[in-house]
Parts: sequence; structure tokens; C-alpha cells
Amino acid sequence: MAAIPKVPELRSPVARAVAPVAAGIAFFALLALITWGIAAFLASDSSEPTDNLAPARLELGSVNGRASDVEEDGPLLFAELSTITGARSLVLDHEGGDPANGWRLYYAFPPDRPDCPVTQVRGTATFIDCEGSELDVTELSPPTDPVRPVVEDERTLYLDLRAFSAGPPTTDG
Repeated sequence: MAAIPKVPELRSPVARAVAPVAAGIAFFALLALITWGIAAFLASDSSEPTDNLAPARLELGSVNGRASDVEEDGPLLFAELSTITGARSLVLDHEGGDPANGWRLYYAFPPDRPDCPVTQVRGTATFIDCEGSELDVTELSPPTDPVRPVVEDERTLYLDLRAFSAGPPTTDG
């Protein structure tokens, strides 16, 4: 029967202090490399967005809750929604007494000026563009992509973002 080799013992205090630290650093470096590899694999060849990287639909919750939010605080600004083709900002507004109907969507920039983002005056339907001009929510750019609010079962509100996989928003009409 062959003898099992003995594991070398670390005799000096420096070796006993440095060896566990070096092993820990090596372990976390290896873990980071594996995590990066998995992320690179999932993101590779992503000409089409996936629900892992960019959801096709964004659930906003109850239509009653979102309609109440709009009534109390003004339209909802969704700043820089990340998609495969870049970041876009959307403004969701509601009009009328029926929470399941009357949802309107706008890009967060004035018509024909996608390079001029707006900011919302808190609690109102007023927006300020990049030049300092005040705009009502209805003066914002309507979507040219088929992105839209969707109400399911007259209870749950979603933003359909599938159109964003095609490319940047166009301004011609």
C-alpha cells in the first residue's frame, strides 16, 4: 500500500498569515472571473432583447393605483428605460374617470427634438425642456414607435416596450 504524502506545514508566522489571505484573494478573483464570464455569455449575440437584459413589458401595477398617482402628482416620468438600443425616457399620462381607459404615452422630449430631454415640475403636468421652456404634457412628442400602455383584465397596467428592440426612436412621421 502506498503512503499518502503529508501536506506541508507552514512553519513561519509570515507564511501562516499570508497563505490564507492569498488563497482568499485567489478565490474571489476566480469567482469574479466566473461571474463575468456568465454575464458575457448571456449578453453575447443579443441582437434581440431578452427578458433578462431588457423586459418586453414593464409591469406598472394596478390601473387604479397608477391612475390615482397621475391624478395626485401628474404624469409618470420613466427616465432612461434601458433597452438594447439605448436609453429612452417616457411619460405616461391618464385622462378621464375610468382607470382602465384613457392612458396616453409620450416621449420625454418636444416634438422633432429628441436631443432636448425634459424634466417634470414635481406634482404637475408641466415639463421644462432643455432651453427652459414650459410644456404641457400634451405638447410632448407622441411615440413614433409602436410602444404603448397595455391594460390587462382591466386591472393591471403594463408598458409594452417590444418596439424598442428595432432601433432608436424616429422623429419623422
